[in-house]
Amino acid sequence: MDTPALHIVLVEPEIPPNTGSIARLCGATGTILDLVHPLGFQIDNKHLKRAGLDYWPQVTIRHWDNLETFLQQHDEQRLFFLTTKTTRSYTEARFQPGDILIFGKETKGLPEDILKLYSDRCYTIPMSNPNIRSLNLAMTSGIVLYEALRQICR
Repeated sequence: MDTPALHIVLVEPEIPPNTGSIARLCGATGTILDLVHPLGFQIDNKHLKRAGLDYWPQVTIRHWDNLETFLQQHDEQRLFFLTTKTTRSYTEARFQPGDILIFGKETKGLPEDILKLYSDRCYTIPMSNPNIRSLNLAMTSGIVLYEALRQICR
């Protein structure tokens, strides 16, 4: 599959199997995986490796010391922040090659100050059941990434 170099950014991920599954997704689609530290696990965690299976050599992974450093080095017009704290659907976003999909940690999401600063760049996956707070991070990443690829690869 010949795809443009999109990015998935995980800000302080906490659950190794989520990160492993997302790494596998990135490998399958040619998407760059950016990991913003601190991570909630060691990079050699057995659950992380198990979720990624033997695909780790196929994944381009970049590590960042913190979110501020990452944001300073990227064009804000390429940033898309995914959160449950907005009503704008991810299907309203217009994706282009090289865009950056940013996801927060599993238990807290993205920092409130970042969501306020980039409120015009925040998107969500709508859910019809108000008793469900959010979807799994790996599932959410896949949904949004494949919408971006659908738009770009038409």
